[in-house]
Amino acid sequence: MVKLRMTRLAEGRSQFGYGIVTPVSAIPAAADVLAADLEVLPLPEVADRMGLPVTRVHQLLRDGQLLAERRDGVLVVPEAFLAAGTVVKGLPGTITVLRDQGFSTDEILRWLFTEDSSLPGTPIEALRGDRGREVKRRAQAMGF
Repeated sequence: MVKLRMTRLAEGRSQFGYGIVTPVSAIPAAADVLAADLEVLPLPEVADRMGLPVTRVHQLLRDGQLLAERRDGVLVVPEAFLAAGTVVKGLPGTITVLRDQGFSTDEILRWLFTEDSSLPGTPIEALRGDRGREVKRRAQAMGF
């Protein structure tokens, strides 16, 4: 294996070109797994509602703070994930708990919008209703 050594030139360029080229990570998204009648927002509208640039929304998706699905080739976020110009309290932590247990984005989205008679309602409704602790308990229990 040949190792290449990059040397800096006077202009701040490496001998191989300008800067360092790194791969851009893809924005993770589920397939179209949610009900067709569920209200969703395209990423530019999510950014507008949150008062952020769309690139920051992309970063929230990459960081697992928010989830998206692809509908007809367009990335969309369920409107229920937003409240008062921000991500619903408890959603990022719930996503993390489920990902740590090996759940895919598709599975997490389905679970968040599936009725649970013990909550009552869906986990996302419970998160919006300030019952995040109970939702996280159920998410943790799913791994056992």
